[in-house]
Amino acid sequence: MAETKRVERPLSPFMIGPYYRPQMTSMSSILTRITGNALIASALLAVWWLLAATTSPGYFDFVNAIVTSWFGDLVFTLSAWAVWYHYLAGLRHLYFDAGKGLEIETAEKLGWACIIGSVVLTIITVIIVMV
Repeated sequence: MAETKRVERPLSPFMIGPYYRPQMTSMSSILTRITGNALIASALLAVWWLLAATTSPGYFDFVNAIVTSWFGDLVFTLSAWAVWYHYLAGLRHLYFDAGKGLEIETAEKLGWACIIGSVVLTIITVIIVMV
């Protein structure tokens, strides 16, 4: 019987930890997917609030108490961050699609720019909304 030689394959980013060193490019890609899906939760909360407004005053008061509570504020603040991050990551991918910024060092800088930029834009958004 012939001996089989084990093929060395790259490890999946889902094996982050002892087998895979996290990289900015893979983390920003995963974060883009997470924020895109997390925005569904905030959209559902907003739709629930709108549907409650059309149902009855008592039910709207119940839902409005949840939406305007610390939990609702947290969800919508994180959603604002997710929108900004997703937007900036989309711009980054448009830049990549033009064949630019594909060097590893540049791609990592753009990943950090998305994270830092989204935090700054979220803070500006929260300040504008509070005023």
